[in-house]
Amino acid sequence: MIKPASITTLDTHRQVLHLPMLSLLILLLSVLFITGCSRDDSANAPAPKSEGPPEVGITTLKPQRITFDTELPGRTVSPLIAEIRPQVNGIIQKQLFTEGSQVKAGQVLYQLDPAVYEAEYAVARATVRKAESTLINARTIAKRNRELVRIDAISAQINETSQAEAQQANADLAVAKAQEQRAKINLDYTRIVSPIDGWVELSSVTPGALVTANQASALTTVQQLDPVYVHVAQSSAELLQLKEDVKAGRLQSLSENDAVIRLRLENGRLYSQPGRLTFSGVTVDAGTGSITLRAEVPNPDRVLMPGMYVRAVLENNTSDQSVVVPQQAVTRRPDASTVALVVDADNKVQERAVVVGRAIGSNWQVLDGLAAGDRVVVAGAQHVRPGSLVRPVEAARKPG
Repeated sequence: MIKPASITTLDTHRQVLHLPMLSLLILLLSVLFITGCSRDDSANAPAPKSEGPPEVGITTLKPQRITFDTELPGRTVSPLIAEIRPQVNGIIQKQLFTEGSQVKAGQVLYQLDPAVYEAEYAVARATVRKAESTLINARTIAKRNRELVRIDAISAQINETSQAEAQQANADLAVAKAQEQRAKINLDYTRIVSPIDGWVELSSVTPGALVTANQASALTTVQQLDPVYVHVAQSSAELLQLKEDVKAGRLQSLSENDAVIRLRLENGRLYSQPGRLTFSGVTVDAGTGSITLRAEVPNPDRVLMPGMYVRAVLENNTSDQSVVVPQQAVTRRPDASTVALVVDADNKVQERAVVVGRAIGSNWQVLDGLAAGDRVVVAGAQHVRPGSLVRPVEAARKPG
């Protein structure tokens, strides 16, 4: 049985053990109270005010000479094309050329069977000789009768008849000579020749084939390949601009009527030989509003072939006082007008209407509205408005 004194001692120990726990709880509640007060104070505290005008990134426009390329799509065309067709009927005896080779003007390409035409030529020559003999005889009679009629040895009618026969014989000789010439031409046509210097295509016929005069299908084609033409279709407005660029010296030119070009081939490489773009078209197509321009390009190695798709590259140059503006500095409005923000001498923002031209890299060519020395806003424009005081900082500019 436990004594009362022992019970008292146990309760005393329990009270002693609860005192540190109570202190710890009080300390924790104090910390939470202080933290809550600090949060409430910071939430109710006013936000710090920014000091000074907002900062914007600007770029100062500088005068420079701008060089850029204009590319015009086109196709190569042979300047001289001869479709070879027979001019008389006949059987092809020989093909006298190698397909794909170079031929000269007057070189025989095909030989037709000449037997019939040789016979016709022989008949025509004989007819000429007969007509010549007849004419000699008629002239002799006419001369004699002219003398006899003077002494009334023959009648005037006989004399007149002999004179007429002499004239008829002379006309018959002329007809015979014309027939001889035609027979000779037909005989020559049995030798089908190239009318131009150039490169010959594949043959559409072989020896033994029957051909007819002026048939629809060509036997082969001869084309000149050096130089070659490039035909370019451009709108009349672009043509006027090209001519103005040449006249103003913005395009490299050989004369006032042409410009230096280079060709970009289908594989993306530039052709090694420069050419010249001539403005040869004189009529604008009413349906498309375009005109055909012609470029002439040397082709000594036959790299260019007729029918190839190429791009004519023209190098343009502007004056030394031209300026470009970064594209991000120009804003286009719904009405298609373009504006830019400019920082004036008092560091205030102004809105400036500008006219831009072609894109050059990441920049626009400035045609009107901006000049060298203007400070154009390129960063931070969304935080300012016209009339705002700003702190301009020169921004790093990407090369155009």
